Amino acid sequence: MSSIDPPAASPDDSAARLALGRFGLVGEAARCDLRRFVALLHEWQRAHNLVARSTLDEVWTRHAADSLQLLEHAPAGFREWVDLGSGAGFPGLVVAIACKAEPVRHFTLVESNGKKAAFLRTAIRETGAHASVAAERIETHAGRMRGQADIVSARALAPLAELLKLGAPYLAGEGVMLLLKGQDAVQEIDAASQSFAFDVVASPSATDSSGCVLAIRNVRPKVRP
Repeated sequence: MSSIDPPAASPDDSAARLALGRFGLVGEAARCDLRRFVALLHEWQRAHNLVARSTLDEVWTRHAADSLQLLEHAPAGFREWVDLGSGAGFPGLVVAIACKAEPVRHFTLVESNGKKAAFLRTAIRETGAHASVAAERIETHAGRMRGQADIVSARALAPLAELLKLGAPYLAGEGVMLLLKGQDAVQEIDAASQSFAFDVVASPSATDSSGCVLAIRNVRPKVRP
């Protein structure tokens, strides 16, 4: 794939402006880079199934804005952000692009699918995001970053109990997991509580009326009697 310029004005621009409008913390340079990223996604999607085709026309609202809302829940001083099952870059790479002006912040995108990992590397190169790709299984990679992450994120990856098992090893002492969840979040919290103790704050999603953002801290496995 060759270097591409941001797309020319199109009907997609109004969706981009609407999606990005509420995020005042996203500067103009980052907005340009996000448009470049979306153009690259459209280009690669023609040959690779990076996202569900039915959602591609809603990429700004369904994917980009959904990802960007995590910035509103992130602790101010974070430095290392690990995104699990990054896929086509949601939410991790989108947030990394938005934070490009702050080079002290680094994003690790964990994605075992080879084609998706290749796309992520290309998108990082095209946008200059401060991110790297770990093209391996989460269970394998977690041991190399144990206790190093200020933030661990995931979107549409696994039920909460499984995410706590996968993500907790990454967390630093004051680290937080930021998870985008749908209408079954309450049931997932109840199920996860059978195996883990944790502190959770659930906030309504800014992009999905039935969804929420879970901020989870102090994850501890429960000791069975």
